Amino acid sequence: MNAVVHGVRAFIMFWVDFIIGDDWTVAATVALALLGTWGLTRAGVTAWWLLPLCVLAITAISVRRAAKRELRHGQTG
Repeated sequence: MNAVVHGVRAFIMFWVDFIIGDDWTVAATVALALLGTWGLTRAGVTAWWLLPLCVLAITAISVRRAAKRELRHGQTG
């Protein structure tokens, strides 16, 4: 039974790491953008543009944060 629990835990942790990755804010933004697109579509609004816009914005923010982090580490090391 212990091997089964270990296997299930490893499977779940793989998907958590795959979806969330290094930056949980990207995964949260995409999830919220999907919910927002769904909600707007249910309300009768053409919302195809929301998801790409959110992904583009969070990608730019994430890259900028990573670049700042690299600059800080580069200056101290």
